[in-house]
Amino acid sequence: MSEATERVAVACPSCSPAEPVVHEVLKPGGQTTVRCTECGHTHKTKIEEPDTVECDVIVSQDGESFSTATDVPAGESLTAGEEFVLDTPEALLTVRITSLEVGDDQRSESAVAEDVDTIWTRVVGNVGVDVTLNPSDGDDETRSIELRVPGDYEFTVGEREDLADEAFTVKGIHLRADATGYGFDRLDHDEDMAFAKDVDRLYADDESSGAWSVW
Repeated sequence: MSEATERVAVACPSCSPAEPVVHEVLKPGGQTTVRCTECGHTHKTKIEEPDTVECDVIVSQDGESFSTATDVPAGESLTAGEEFVLDTPEALLTVRITSLEVGDDQRSESAVAEDVDTIWTRVVGNVGVDVTLNPSDGDDETRSIELRVPGDYEFTVGEREDLADEAFTVKGIHLRADATGYGFDRLDHDEDMAFAKDVDRLYADDESSGAWSVW
């Protein structure tokens, strides 16, 4: 999905009256003030706003969900796996499209905005990651914890992590169903890496209980 930009392509009366060139938007409005990036000429122009379609959005986060809505440019194609910034009354959220509802409760992997009734999404900007910790001492029990980290945080098989007073070495990574680009649904070779937003569960060796937190 497109995001607002402070640059537009319009004709410049000074250096390019026939062909659009990139301009910086200085003052938006009915007559927008822009500056040509080619010659520096400042002038006013009318910028046509694209038609938009309002789509309902279901947002899933930490096992709970809520509904909101967003405007999508008419004719824009939406695809499962695409990420965009969603403006909600509470906060700006980075979300990933998990599926699209296109009518009569039918789900689709891709559709144009006009055909979409509901965009189903999952928050990926800041995520909770489940971790199964295997004991270093055979007398201890396996533990399960949840860590909250940025969605783009990288977990790598074979590397030690010191997070939230926990220390562990990653042994395996089970990926979410909507993760793409990895080739497998489980990673267990040294140096295999996955982003936190794509992780369903980490499997790790518990190193100690006194690790200091970097968060």
